[in-house]
Amino acid sequence: MKPPVARKVPYSFSHHGITLEDPYHWLKDPRYPEVEDPEVLAYLRAENAYFESEMKPHQGLIDTLFGELKAREPEEDSSVPYRKRDYLYQWRYEKDAQYRIWRRAPVSDPTDWGVILDEPKLAAKHDYFNLGGLAVSPNARYLAYGVDTSGAERFSLNILDLETKNLLDEPIPDTLGSPVWAADSRNIFYVAVNEQWRPYQVRRHRIGDPIGEDKIVYTEADTSFFVGIGETTSETFILISAGDHVTSEVRYLPTDSPEMNPTLISPRRAGHEYDVDHREGFFYIRSNARHKNFELLRASIAAPEESRWESVIDGSEKHYLTGHMCLRDFVVVEERRHGLDQIRIIEVTGFESIGEHFIEFPEPAYTVGLGVNATYVTDTIRLDYESMVTPDTVYDYQIRDRSLVTRKVRIIPSGYDAGRFRTERITVPARDGANVPVSIVCPLDFPRDGSRPLYLYGYGAYGNAITPHFSSNRLSLMERGFAVAIAHVRGGDDLGYHWYEAGKLDKRKNTFNDFVDIARHLIDAGYTAPKRIVISGGSAGGELMGAVLNQAPDLWGAVAAHVPFVDVLNTMLDASLPLTPLEWPEWGNPIEDPTAFALIRSYSPYDQLREGVYPPMLVTGGLNDPRVTYWEPAKFVAKLRALKTDENWLLLKTNMGAGHGGKSGRFEALREIAEEYVFFLVSLNVETGRCS
Repeated sequence: MKPPVARKVPYSFSHHGITLEDPYHWLKDPRYPEVEDPEVLAYLRAENAYFESEMKPHQGLIDTLFGELKAREPEEDSSVPYRKRDYLYQWRYEKDAQYRIWRRAPVSDPTDWGVILDEPKLAAKHDYFNLGGLAVSPNARYLAYGVDTSGAERFSLNILDLETKNLLDEPIPDTLGSPVWAADSRNIFYVAVNEQWRPYQVRRHRIGDPIGEDKIVYTEADTSFFVGIGETTSETFILISAGDHVTSEVRYLPTDSPEMNPTLISPRRAGHEYDVDHREGFFYIRSNARHKNFELLRASIAAPEESRWESVIDGSEKHYLTGHMCLRDFVVVEERRHGLDQIRIIEVTGFESIGEHFIEFPEPAYTVGLGVNATYVTDTIRLDYESMVTPDTVYDYQIRDRSLVTRKVRIIPSGYDAGRFRTERITVPARDGANVPVSIVCPLDFPRDGSRPLYLYGYGAYGNAITPHFSSNRLSLMERGFAVAIAHVRGGDDLGYHWYEAGKLDKRKNTFNDFVDIARHLIDAGYTAPKRIVISGGSAGGELMGAVLNQAPDLWGAVAAHVPFVDVLNTMLDASLPLTPLEWPEWGNPIEDPTAFALIRSYSPYDQLREGVYPPMLVTGGLNDPRVTYWEPAKFVAKLRALKTDENWLLLKTNMGAGHGGKSGRFEALREIAEEYVFFLVSLNVETGRCS
């Protein structure tokens, strides 16, 4: 089957005295978020048909890979129960189920489990199903939960009476995030999204009242700010946050006074980020007001204004505070030192800190974070732990005696021997002198003679660190001789907030240069060879894939770009899109700033495509994706197909009934991973099985 060829339609636009041509602009349906244009849909379906025809000869290998991936997932699985008030809560996968059952048991009888929500039943009538936040009321009678059946991330909020099993009131449409209950179990707070999908308003619904009478608690007028809600660990206050990527502010109101107006803690100012928890008369505030690596401060509820904030942990170049949680007798702080996760415990009596310590973990390199901790008065915290060779592990940490109790280690039913693999962390000098970390895992006998393939992953945006985590999926590559590497490029906050700043705005190209320099170093060090590296990234990581494809096409054996943010300039020029104003602090505002316009244009993958030879490429998209719109990958592929002078694969797969995360269901997602892996194996001519 011949690949589809998208027609060119003359279209031009001008900014700052520069006129640009965009002959594939027509792929953007002007009625978006509805996509109804027959020609647009026909093109996407033609690309999907071409993808299927090209992969069909390799269906046997896809089935083999899918079987391997699925065999590493337990047929049945369940979470470690956690306590909230008088009940234990747990999710569970029944045998071969795609979706979870949520259940609970009274603390007084932990064997008496009852189902509170049946996802498989809810999902049965839909091609796509995503359960959003769910919350049980304080009196334990009502369950509020959100459902998305299109991938557009517009959740319908439902309220279920757990005693009668009846739904109460009408579903509330167009919501986002987890709802929060007031203490009276009658009022519930939720976030509404507007037509552009921006979470812009907090509303309060009272059970039994018409939805049209829901009270507006807070409205965010700034189109560049998103709104969120949460609750303090103590369940004393509801928190309303507003912010973009670099600026935030928080309001609060007591859970036992849901009709009160929220009170602002500290007014927004550009570049100031803070978040809040509460214990015993004080707000504990993580803020970057005085140090970019954040510090922990404390303020009395009676006088929470910023001028009254007192330092608990000073900011430092030696540590980067990433989160915190307050218990009655302890403050738990997540931080990173030299790129390694740490958990600090501060013991507090009354208002005074009486000691602190760090939790010790069994490996020199790992990732760890707070798990589900729903009890305020406790001396035990739940932790989620893993490393490149250690499967996901749930610990309970007993604070008083400083001991880790293993509650669950992920089981790999088909078998897993950590001793067959080794992991290391190296530092690569970038072209400007920065030292960039790389995490590597590979078979124990992996040779350093350049003969083996290597899978390199990167992201590098929004200050999101890619931790050295475990993946059972990548075993299918390592069993075929691959090494797997994670590039901790600038743009993430892997080494602190400065690492994030060094990869954004006018320093954005550092992210792309770091990735290319890492690839070349791995070649020079014998891990692999040119054209033997396969690379993958999604969303902003898909932008990374497009940029390094243009910068060094000769290096890559194959490229996978998932829901890739590749039409950067056009998107940042379109203020009507929901994410664009929010994104300007990350990328720059090319509408108002000619320097930002020129910079973005100089690296935007779509704008920088040129005629020439390109490696095999797999691009994916989601028709209902509100984050990276479907036309970005579609336009990129259409333009590249017209410019490439080679016969290498260029495949576009658009999920016509899904969004940013691809297909729903735990096994459907594995099939898409199997397709990606087969794309890599075929492209590198290692299709026939495992490398010895």
